[in-house]
Amino acid sequence: MSSIPPVLLKSAVEVVEGIKARALVILEEIPEKELPPVKVPVIMVSSTFDVEDTKVKRISIPQNLDIHNVLNLVSAFLLEHDLLREGESFVYVTDTSIGIKTVKKGILAMRSFFAQNQSVLQRMLEIAIELSIEGREGTPVGTIFVIGDTRRVLRHSHQLIPNPFKGHRINVLDKESKEIIKEFAQLDGAFVIRDDGRIVAAGRYLEVEPKVIDLMLPPGLGSRHIAAAGITKLTKAMAISLSESGTIRIFKNGLMLLEYNPRLRY
Repeated sequence: MSSIPPVLLKSAVEVVEGIKARALVILEEIPEKELPPVKVPVIMVSSTFDVEDTKVKRISIPQNLDIHNVLNLVSAFLLEHDLLREGESFVYVTDTSIGIKTVKKGILAMRSFFAQNQSVLQRMLEIAIELSIEGREGTPVGTIFVIGDTRRVLRHSHQLIPNPFKGHRINVLDKESKEIIKEFAQLDGAFVIRDDGRIVAAGRYLEVEPKVIDLMLPPGLGSRHIAAAGITKLTKAMAISLSESGTIRIFKNGLMLLEYNPRLRY
């Protein structure tokens, strides 16, 4: 059963028509038969990722993100799939409310978010959020997860310690891998993860010279975040960095796509 009242869905469609919005976004998974007729694309935040369906496109976004970042990522998806342009709006509906989101200029950098393997990226973001909230045995943890373009990442990094994953076939998508990842997140250095989720290495030092590669980042970022951003400028990888203060940032092409601290209320 859907937790979104039919009256809210019907009202959301009326708002779409009234403001000439370009899309309707449903922030929960509901049966398609419950959707009222609507002339614009429908995007549903779901447990699966399916953009082939012409009627309803499903995207997977970690449920424990705050709504501000969820809407930013939805905006990125709509831009990336040419469903709307900068300055245009979409209507979103939750189980308790209806809202309007206008896509602003700064969101353009986030288009790269959905270019990566979504299952692996979502898994690592979920683990980063858990580490941010829980730490490891009560101690704050800071780490970096580098996903994709493994060969280039390895060329631009070196081991700080013997690689604990050498000779092992541990995949981040396996349920039992979570505690292993959390345990090794306490090590200095970065994780290197293939597009298919297999962990290639941990404890890697990322060889990044910020002045050489001309990063365009907000001021005040620490060395861990700069290293994460830099490796994505040198390679086609995406990086998730977690600071000991609990702030999570995602980088692609040397740009920051997302910033979120689950310890804070927005």
